[in-house]
Amino acid sequence: MTVATLDAEYALDDSAPEQFEDQGFIRLHGVLDRATIERYEPEITSKVIELNTMHLPLEHCSYYQKAFLQVTNLWQYIELVREYVFSTRLARIAAELLGVRGVRLYHDQALYKEAGGGITPWHADQYYWPIDTDRCCTVWVPLQDTPPEMGPLAFAEGSQHFSFGRDLPISDESEAALQKALGEQGFPLSAEPYALGDVSYHLGWTFHRAEPNTLSTPRRVMTVIYMDADIRVSEPTNDNQRSDLATWMPGAQPGEVPDTPLNPVLYRG
Repeated sequence: MTVATLDAEYALDDSAPEQFEDQGFIRLHGVLDRATIERYEPEITSKVIELNTMHLPLEHCSYYQKAFLQVTNLWQYIELVREYVFSTRLARIAAELLGVRGVRLYHDQALYKEAGGGITPWHADQYYWPIDTDRCCTVWVPLQDTPPEMGPLAFAEGSQHFSFGRDLPISDESEAALQKALGEQGFPLSAEPYALGDVSYHLGWTFHRAEPNTLSTPRRVMTVIYMDADIRVSEPTNDNQRSDLATWMPGAQPGEVPDTPLNPVLYRG
C-alpha cells in the first residue's frame, strides 16, 4: 500500500456510524494491508525503544507501568511516521464515525505491551481530555496479528453513556471499581483478536481494558486520537487535564478551538 493508497477512501458500511454510536466502538477489517504496516512498524518500534523512559523490571512496576510502554507524538520525530499519523484514510473514517465535517489531531501514542506485560486496567480516555464534547475518538492499530494471548483491546459495549468511573484515572482502583460496576450494569464485554490490518475506533467515554500479554513477543500498537475539528477546549477538571492542555494543546484557552501547531486538521470533508 503506497502513501497515496493510505490516503485513499475506505468504504464504511452504511450501518457503521450507527453501530459506533450505539456500542461506543467499532472494529474494522482490512483497513491497512501488510505492506503498509511493514513500512511503518520498524520506524515506530525503533523510536519507542529510543524514547521509552520506563526501564524498571515488571515486578517493580505499578499497574499502569505494567500495562504498556507509552511514547507519544512520534510524528514530531520521524517524517515517515508523520505520513502514517496524518493519514487522511484513517482521519476520514474517524470523521464519518463521529458524524462531523472534519477532525484534527489530539496526539498520537505508541502503546507497546511487553512480553509478560500485565493487564491494561478499565478506564475511559476522556478522563484525561479537556474538551467540551464527546466528539473525539481513538484509532487502535495493532502492528502484528493480535491473538487473545497477546492482550487485544476489549470494550464494554454501550458504556460510553455510563457516568460512573469517569473521575478515575487508569489504575488498580479503576480496574477494581469498574470491573464491579460494569458487571453489575450488565454491559457485554467485546474481546476479539485482531488480524493484521484490522483496526478499531472507540469513543473517549467508552470504557475499555486489555488482558496481559502472555506471549514471548511484545504487543505493538500505534494509536491516533482525533477530535472534531471545531471542538473547543473546556476548563480542566483534574490535574491530568491541566497537564494534557499544556502538553498537547499548548497556548489554547478554555472556550477556544485548539488551532495550535500540534493540532492540525487532518481531514475536512
